[in-house]
Amino acid sequence: MNAAEAEAGAAPWWRSAVVYQVYPRSFADSDGDGIGDLPGITAHLDHLAALGIDAIWLSPVYRSPHADNGYDISDYQDVDPTFGTPADLDRLLEQAHARGIRIVLDLVVNHTSDEHPWFVAARSSADDPKRDWYWWRPARPGTTGGEPGAEPTNWESFFSGPTWTWDERTAAYYLHLFATKQPDLNWENPQVRAAVHTMMRWWLDRGVDGFRMDVINLISKDPALPDGEVSPGAVYGNGFPHYASGPRIHEFLHEMYQEVFADRAGDLLLVGEMPGVTVPDARLFTDPARQELSMVFQFEHVSLDHGATKFEPVPLALPRLKASLAGWQDGLGEVGWNSLYWSNHDQPRAVSRFGDDGRWWRESATALATVLHLHRGTPFVYQGEELGMTNAPWPDVTAMRDIESINYAAQAQAAGADPQRVLDGLRSHGRDNARTPMQWDDGPQAGFSTGTPWLPVNPNRTWLNAAAQVGVAGSVFEHYRALIALRHEDRVVVDGTFHLLLADDPDLWVFERRLAGHPRLLVVANCSGLPRDLPAELDTWRDAVPVLSNYPAAAWGRLEPWEARVLREQVAEGGRA
Repeated sequence: MNAAEAEAGAAPWWRSAVVYQVYPRSFADSDGDGIGDLPGITAHLDHLAALGIDAIWLSPVYRSPHADNGYDISDYQDVDPTFGTPADLDRLLEQAHARGIRIVLDLVVNHTSDEHPWFVAARSSADDPKRDWYWWRPARPGTTGGEPGAEPTNWESFFSGPTWTWDERTAAYYLHLFATKQPDLNWENPQVRAAVHTMMRWWLDRGVDGFRMDVINLISKDPALPDGEVSPGAVYGNGFPHYASGPRIHEFLHEMYQEVFADRAGDLLLVGEMPGVTVPDARLFTDPARQELSMVFQFEHVSLDHGATKFEPVPLALPRLKASLAGWQDGLGEVGWNSLYWSNHDQPRAVSRFGDDGRWWRESATALATVLHLHRGTPFVYQGEELGMTNAPWPDVTAMRDIESINYAAQAQAAGADPQRVLDGLRSHGRDNARTPMQWDDGPQAGFSTGTPWLPVNPNRTWLNAAAQVGVAGSVFEHYRALIALRHEDRVVVDGTFHLLLADDPDLWVFERRLAGHPRLLVVANCSGLPRDLPAELDTWRDAVPVLSNYPAAAWGRLEPWEARVLREQVAEGGRA
């Protein structure tokens, strides 16, 4: 919301909204080249309108060499020909808006592509005016540039290896927290910030409804760039404390708000992806009075099953997962706002990760959806999640395309890791799991393309697809549609307070939602593959009105495997006290 709306207390649209993420490369291919595109998205808007979503978060479609599937941008104000043309994007905006669906663009401004004109100029000469638009440093004293150990700091990249690459032409290193082709912008330079603000205003003028801001809390770094702590057995140091949520992050975000959003009419959705963000941090970032962000994407709950690395997963007990989400509910209950998600383009499929994608596939997919959507905050649905799409059965690493997975496998195996264990970790937590083509029907390529898809279609498309679910009572799709409708219809879902019950129960996820003047809601879910009896302490809800369930109506007292129910309390005439 803008400053005037915040002062007036108007509730922004995104509080009661559900946002659907489209990963364009894998959503729908209109021209048969095997890669999804903008016309393909436009052609399937009716699917999203039927689902009932309010906005689309569109992963990057800017011009890019695709070293990181579009998160390496070479031109912020053009559409990559892989996805179509600027006119195609304008048509998507027009057709989405005609259906009451907003469009939120992915904004990647911690780094650019090394093919962006800004970086091309910066590396052309140490004296170029844009040199200081990026982070450049000489080799470590007493070392020879380009040789191992000569990097200015010992930081490790998110994509394995050092965060510094030697540039022969100007005899200096440039910083890249991600791939070598993704140099980090220097936000200490006011010219960089002004250029980003100008670009953002250009997109808003074109009609977009906000931005999801990729790793936005990494834009402020400790200018000293000190070495990070090296863990036992590690090759590189942990630079995260020195570049995450750095000393000027709040200043930079408030400045962005003032320069880009403050004077615009209507609500704009501003979501900040923030690795490592804490609840106290998020209260500051999302406090409307501070004018920074609408909400943040935090990583706490999707890190609980990580071992030494994300690709060495460990078992996750339900009480830990419940406690994590409840902590964020309590922490942002009075100030700020939560984003709610299980999946996105960087996470494995939720039903394979947190549920049971075998015997209890439908039941666990709908139970997980019920639990998430009944928390307080804005739910984000990742494409295919509304169908219960699962992880893929990768035969080996060569079938994968994700740079993070490929680099990790090479580094781990070079260090002597068991190749089978590496593959198992990638099968479980690799990002390609989320990027297999959308399963529209049971055809050879799942209705995604008439050509050969850039990433193989999951073989289960023969039975797991949209055509088999839309309009079919009890399907995962129809359950998602009912959840979204409930959010739109019941103020308690949007505005009610959250109260976790049975916090230590290993199987049952139970909580209440309360809002003065409205009947309470109770959510009960059995997150296990065995039936469970409800404890006596919930008997006060025995006569509650059933609102939504993923099983046929049943008597009180027992939940079937992965059964989830939403109940509304009976209220005597005259209303709730």
